[in-house]
Amino acid sequence: MSTRHDIAAPPAEGGAAPGRPAPGTGPTEANRRRRARLSRRWQRDLRWSPYAFVSPFFVLFLAFGLFPLIYTGWASLHQVELTAPTDMTWVGLRNYTRIFDDEFFWNAAKNTLLIGIISTVPQLLMAMGIAHILNYKLRASTFYRVVMLAPYATSIAAASLVFVLLFGRDYGMINWALDQVGIGKVDWQNDHWASKIAVSSIIIWRWTGYNALIYLAAMQAIPQDLYESAALDGASRWQQFLHVTLPSLRPTILFTAVVSTIGASQVFGEPLLFDANKGASGGAEHQFQTLGLYLYEQGWVNQHLGRASAIAWTMFLILIVIGIVNYVISRRLRASS
Repeated sequence: MSTRHDIAAPPAEGGAAPGRPAPGTGPTEANRRRRARLSRRWQRDLRWSPYAFVSPFFVLFLAFGLFPLIYTGWASLHQVELTAPTDMTWVGLRNYTRIFDDEFFWNAAKNTLLIGIISTVPQLLMAMGIAHILNYKLRASTFYRVVMLAPYATSIAAASLVFVLLFGRDYGMINWALDQVGIGKVDWQNDHWASKIAVSSIIIWRWTGYNALIYLAAMQAIPQDLYESAALDGASRWQQFLHVTLPSLRPTILFTAVVSTIGASQVFGEPLLFDANKGASGGAEHQFQTLGLYLYEQGWVNQHLGRASAIAWTMFLILIVIGIVNYVISRRLRASS
């Protein structure tokens, strides 16, 4: 019986069987170095490109935020005039101690507080009511939301000039309406309380819709299950608003209250343009001069940059105190909830 011995033939050159790579066909040392260099460049780009994207903000912040803050802090310790801003005389804390004896500063602080209260409280109450109405299904709800935001997008100058015409003593529409119901004309620009109410009305008109949209967004984030459970328990819409909506909006209410307070402490354009003389005195008797106006008057009218810088830093410290109070209250609210 014959035996068959099959012997595999060696692979032919250029066939399908794998063979050793010919010399010079693999990656060369130059290619390997190039790939390593590209890999390192890619890693550096992945690591540092986010910082390059946000660097314009920090550059602008350093130029227009941090540097003015440091410069005003340094200028507040000197006697320096606007006519010679580089000629500084060291006075220490004298600019700050003069503030406590300055009746005009305390008058501006009192006016700022009163205007802040008169404008903030009605503003937030009206914004809450408008948001509660818009929270229900209404036709053309998007249109109403745009209308609510329109005053916020309006220029301060345009709004203030319109309100100056409305509150005119002799030909203003407000006095005309008061005259129709038997109330005498009010001198809105020279009366102490009437001028504060008029300035506050401009702030209320501009910011009510903005706060209403913030409240509306917070209301729409409240789970509907809470309202359904309250309705099953027999709660009316008013009871649902008191026991479901308001407790859920406590952080938002605190946020809007703090932001409105900070904005009220920096009121400037409205009282400046409401003044009939278009000056920084806030009326003939400084009856509606705010801290912002007093700062402007000291720095750009009286040209006392050192005193103006001290006033600016005092306002900054007041805002820090407001922020600390906000932090403490928010922590207690989170702990209680």
